[in-house]
Amino acid sequence: MSWVVLGHQVLENDHVRLQPISAGDREAMHAVAMDPEIWRYFVTLIETRADFDEYFDACLDDDREGRRVVYVLTDKGSGRVAGSMSFGNLAEPAARLEIGWSWLGHDFRGAGLNRWAKLLLLEHAFDTMGAHRVEFKTDQLNMRARSALRNIGATEEGTLRSFDFMPGGRRRDAVYYSILAVEWPAIRQVLISQPKVEPAISSI
Repeated sequence: MSWVVLGHQVLENDHVRLQPISAGDREAMHAVAMDPEIWRYFVTLIETRADFDEYFDACLDDDREGRRVVYVLTDKGSGRVAGSMSFGNLAEPAARLEIGWSWLGHDFRGAGLNRWAKLLLLEHAFDTMGAHRVEFKTDQLNMRARSALRNIGATEEGTLRSFDFMPGGRRRDAVYYSILAVEWPAIRQVLISQPKVEPAISSI
């Protein structure tokens, strides 16, 4: 079974639910997405309803075409949609993928949801999909996201300079992090322990 097929499953624990995106998620996501802080370090800038609709349509397209597996994240405590995360850069022959395109709405940042969602994604990547390497990248300037990645046990590998364009024309330096399959059992034990207060991520 391909990684795209394996990825399209509902993932949940006591804290969060990750469900593959569908057209019916548009309004619930829009309700939490119009916070400028979310998009500060994204390569996509969302300022208007039209911006959001273009972003949401791109998520649907990427998911449908197998470029990403896009999840809608629900906070099980409140029952509200809280944000989104994705599997992407699915290099299945090399047993490598990326977790990213991650954001949480204002009301849900710093509450532990990032940790619980990343636990679900990592469990699925390593234990179900058979990945040997899971990677992450973020803007070198995004110190909150970098702290959040360290908090889930990812290893900083280095910086790819002038990696891509940001809205407004700035060239982003992208910092790469990874978790390897051999490291996963120990990291999993850390993640399932009582979560400490985590950085209020805007994007990873």
